[in-house]
Amino acid sequence: MATIKVKQTGSPIRRTSDQRATLVGLGLNKMHRVSELEDTPEVRGMIRKVQHMVEVQD
Repeated sequence: MATIKVKQTGSPIRRTSDQRATLVGLGLNKMHRVSELEDTPEVRGMIRKVQHMVEVQD
């Protein structure tokens, strides 16, 4: 299955608790961490929810 790399570029400080939980669900909790995940609609939805704090890498 295809994978996607996600890098955290924004801080979760002063964000809502659901956005913080979404970052943890993506395997990110500190700045500049990179997580490799399966490319599924669920993961794409999570990325869309916190798109202002993450960067999708190829």
